[in-house]
Amino acid sequence: MTEASNAGAEKPFQRDPSHWLFKLSPEEWIQAALVELRRAEAALAGAQLPAAYAGLKRAAGMALNGALILEPREWGRSYVDHLTALAQDADAPAAVREAASRVAGLKASPGEVVNLRTPKTEERWVEAAKTVMAHAYAVVHRQPHGAPKNPHGNDLESDTRGTAAKGDS
Repeated sequence: MTEASNAGAEKPFQRDPSHWLFKLSPEEWIQAALVELRRAEAALAGAQLPAAYAGLKRAAGMALNGALILEPREWGRSYVDHLTALAQDADAPAAVREAASRVAGLKASPGEVVNLRTPKTEERWVEAAKTVMAHAYAVVHRQPHGAPKNPHGNDLESDTRGTAAKGDS
């Protein structure tokens, strides 16, 4: 996701309950993703692989919905569409592309086939979803010029300069 595509992010969010993307704000999508991640982790702990895989995809995809509001892309409508597109997005960091590919590729074996996995493997799946979610969070919480926001409502760069100036007095 590029800075240039962030130009439309300066206008305030307009909720539209009838639209699949604008029914939640960018921050609400991030929060929904965190709830879904917890469900996916619980499903993994209970050895419910189909639910865990679907939950990890939903969690990552929900977070990406928040980013898509601020940086629109032609990524399709489904969470898997988002992940597949992100995996091929040359503007995204390599680690994020790899994580998106890993999450998009999660599939439970049909029928009675047992999926072989270790706790380390499961941890890598969760970390991949978290990497995608962290990328989306960074997009949602980035100022138009790229500096992160701080809790006091101003960007960290100007806040640091202001603090240093006070200390020099």
